[in-house]
Amino acid sequence: MTKLEDHLEGIINIFHQYSIRLGHYDTLVKRELKQLITKELPNCIQNTKDQPTIDEIFQDLDTNKDKEVSFEEFIVLVSRVLKTAHENIHKE
Repeated sequence: MTKLEDHLEGIINIFHQYSIRLGHYDTLVKRELKQLITKELPNCIQNTKDQPTIDEIFQDLDTNKDKEVSFEEFIVLVSRVLKTAHENIHKE
């Protein structure tokens, strides 16, 4: 695999590391999303331990309002974090 392909697989694996814990094995409930954000993105998202912040992120990602975040919904978060990281690199 190429380096990029390896990183993409890593994103998928991290999603599944958290999605299998509660509820449906291929979606994140709010608690799983909070654990993922707190442990995997503490330097990219501010106030990760603040429940209102998590609630807001969850509601924003859960576009179909089924109280779960699918992988398709999750990649919106990944895309936003990646875009912010890219912008920050250019600021340095």
